[in-house]
Amino acid sequence: MSTETSRRQHLIMDYIREHGSVQVDQLSGHLQVTPQTIRRDLNRLYQQKLLTRVHGGAIVNDHVENLGYGARKILMTEEKVDIARRVAEILPDNSSLFINIGTTTERVAEFLFDRKSMLVITNNIHVASTLWPAPGLDVMITGGPIRRSDGGIVGSSAEEFIANFKVDYAIIGCSSIDSDGEMFDYDLREVRVARAIIRHARSVILVTDSLKFERHAPIRIGDLSAIETLVTDDGIPDEAIELCRQKGVQLEIVSHNQPDRLTADMC
Repeated sequence: MSTETSRRQHLIMDYIREHGSVQVDQLSGHLQVTPQTIRRDLNRLYQQKLLTRVHGGAIVNDHVENLGYGARKILMTEEKVDIARRVAEILPDNSSLFINIGTTTERVAEFLFDRKSMLVITNNIHVASTLWPAPGLDVMITGGPIRRSDGGIVGSSAEEFIANFKVDYAIIGCSSIDSDGEMFDYDLREVRVARAIIRHARSVILVTDSLKFERHAPIRIGDLSAIETLVTDDGIPDEAIELCRQKGVQLEIVSHNQPDRLTADMC
């Protein structure tokens, strides 16, 4: 492989990490090479297991660094909307909840704007920006540094703030779920806050698209047995459904083609 080819393939990986799924013509124009060259590069990256084909394109097989915030917002957009809508249906008025960092949890917040008598505590600046004008909600935001990459608030100040509460529900996300039921993320500071949120909620709802079952991240949040409900889309693998059953997790599966069709099994 020439130096130029290797450099171009690194640029392809960086571009996908930043932008999410892209088309061959987009990459061809961006890198000023022919579409045939891009296809050959992509095939080599697939063969080297540096990229994985997923719904809508490809993602970088990076076990150390997360996709960019913009890319995460683009991936599985329709599934995230359906997941968020279902979570909002589950949450009753007159309740208190944590909402943590994640592009899916942000979509949940959008469906809560018109709710009544809810207390929402978050370490996600996008969630706070969405909900603070809502007349029926009280919104509190944790202290701590704001992560420039995605607006997440992480660190010991956020942990200490969360420890003052015991809420009815926690709405959390994660970056990957292993085949043994372990949940993972990329930033230790974020993981520590997620663990605090889980400890200080009476019921934990994990919101995650099925792509998370194909990804890998390095830092352990905890086991699926620590949550009560998993809301995901119908791309979830059969092995994961069985795993939820073994862990005693209530599984809610939404279908984009039939948004009202749900399974609610004690799995």
